[in-house]
Amino acid sequence: MSHPPFGFSRLLTTALVVIFSFAAVNAQDSLEKWNEFDFGARSIKAADVADLELHKLKLLRGIIFGRHGRVFKDVAIKKYLTERSWYKPNSEFQNSQLNDTERRNLDLIRDAEASKHDKVEPGDMRHYRNKQLTKKQLGTHSRAEWTVLHAEIEAIHGKRFDDQPWLKQYFEERYWYQPNDGYDAKQLSAIERKNMQTIASAQKTQRKLALAPGDLELFENRLITTNMLKGLSLHELRLLRNEVYARHGRAFRAPWLQQYFWSQPWYEQNDEFLDEQLSGSDKLNVETIVKFEDRIHEELGTKAITRALLEGLFVEDASKMRQEIYARHGKVFKEPWLQKYFASFDWYKPDPEFTENAFSEIEKKNVATLLAYEKKAVSSLSVIEG
Repeated sequence: MSHPPFGFSRLLTTALVVIFSFAAVNAQDSLEKWNEFDFGARSIKAADVADLELHKLKLLRGIIFGRHGRVFKDVAIKKYLTERSWYKPNSEFQNSQLNDTERRNLDLIRDAEASKHDKVEPGDMRHYRNKQLTKKQLGTHSRAEWTVLHAEIEAIHGKRFDDQPWLKQYFEERYWYQPNDGYDAKQLSAIERKNMQTIASAQKTQRKLALAPGDLELFENRLITTNMLKGLSLHELRLLRNEVYARHGRAFRAPWLQQYFWSQPWYEQNDEFLDEQLSGSDKLNVETIVKFEDRIHEELGTKAITRALLEGLFVEDASKMRQEIYARHGKVFKEPWLQKYFASFDWYKPDPEFTENAFSEIEKKNVATLLAYEKKAVSSLSVIEG
């Protein structure tokens, strides 16, 4: 086999370097030209951004917001904007500053991004409104990301998240979100409902859960075992327990529970249902869940919390667990949503005279352990740009 002469090889290498360098400069130029583009007055087309690489699409989105001074958490966008002479950071930026043309341009760019992602990411669900997802497309995610993906389908229709402050803040920061007091879960299409089920199933598989809120349709005539409940947070256990009643149409006094079940497509309120009517496997399943919850409650005050228990726990769940230690002693909370949350439980007895002196040594240690975990845990809002 003959080989090309050395001089030819060097010439070929030089030519390739020139070609790739030109391509890199050209790609950079293709992005730099957008720095002069008036996104508020001119509309772009899909063909204008079709050939842009994924990271450049993200930066292009950053340019539109950057013109208004938005401060990004995303490191790449933040770095790019700070290197632009025209960028003036504005911590007071609000999405209301965007006009309709800018929003349409952002929609087009965001759709292009979603189509190029290796896996579905938070912010992509509008791209999949009429496309059915598979578990393979979803890949793996953090618990915060799973929560956002699931909620995003509802947020597209304006669902409010007043009982979940971090989600409320997250969606209020999305330029496309419009809260709708008249949101009805029955507005969801068959594809959207299926996608929510697929997301819930994929999350359950990743977390190695046997059971999760929303699954009790499969347990109308089956018994839940204690092992099936392992890995669920206290919040999830409460939703699961109340789901047994909700499947019979129970109307809930607690606003946060009523709001949660109203947002489930399968929920149909039945004012004639009485808790005493619960029987058979439904009654036994509630008793199993309550017993499991009670054990966790007792351990918060009698047993040191271990790292294994906190492993992978959502930071908001850890916070609620810590606040529950206070609530068990009657603390009155300043935050309205937190006060309403604990006031919805029969065991909560407000005590205006509460002090931390009422804590046992184990409770003090558990509060410190949970607080340390919360401080180290990355906030769900800081890791998801959406």
